[in-house]
Amino acid sequence: MKNVIRCGAAALATVVAITAATVPTSQASPPTQPTVVMVHGAWADTSSWDGELDALQAKGYSARAIANPLRDLTTDARSVASFLETINGPVVLVGHSYGGAVISEAAASSPNVKALVYVDAYIPEVGEAVSTLNGDGSVIYSLTEQQLFDTFPDRDSPAGAMELLLKKDVFQQHFANDLPAEQSTRLWAGERVTSTAALNTPNTATAWKALPSWAFVSTGDQIITAASKHSMAQRAGAHITTFEGGSHLTLISHPDAVTAVIESAAAGVV
Repeated sequence: MKNVIRCGAAALATVVAITAATVPTSQASPPTQPTVVMVHGAWADTSSWDGELDALQAKGYSARAIANPLRDLTTDARSVASFLETINGPVVLVGHSYGGAVISEAAASSPNVKALVYVDAYIPEVGEAVSTLNGDGSVIYSLTEQQLFDTFPDRDSPAGAMELLLKKDVFQQHFANDLPAEQSTRLWAGERVTSTAALNTPNTATAWKALPSWAFVSTGDQIITAASKHSMAQRAGAHITTFEGGSHLTLISHPDAVTAVIESAAAGVV
């Protein structure tokens, strides 16, 4: 199943704007609606999901954006799985970028997860690390490590691991290339360090083999190519929505389009 959302003011006006925000943990979603839990990717934080949180709350969902430690895939997934244990009822688990690998691993040990949503995200097979899945033409492969990152030792992760920060020009021109310069500068200034142990650790579980999944694919993404994302989504049997344009941060620049896909997944759980 494949939908196409075309970028541009006229076309985006046709996208149903469904917005969401955080409901206190003590409040459950309406009985007919699952809780939506969103996991951000590398060099990011929970604010990546602000637009989707606002949209989902307006629709009455209990929606949460939780911190992804960005330390190591195994422990990051364990952290997410532990949080999922605190939620009563069904969950739609959403991941952006590296968060896609995390939700694939975490959901395998979380029986309340009923659907997965991959937003410009990696969808790894067992034995695959996200660092191998960016696709031919990705800026991650076309530039050198020295051109891409500021690096320093990761003293809390396995021997040899390094901390990575995207350089400002890479962040603005390739990571957040559809955002205004002022906004991309602010996001770059607040980016979180990511360990190579997170990006280089292979998945040991693939929950998408047992759960229905949805994939949102931005064609303007220069980090994970559209071809790579389509290939992974097709392998997972996901419902695919192709967004023409955007960037790796389309979840920030066009949250209503992303929210519409999350709602589709949620409707499939009811």
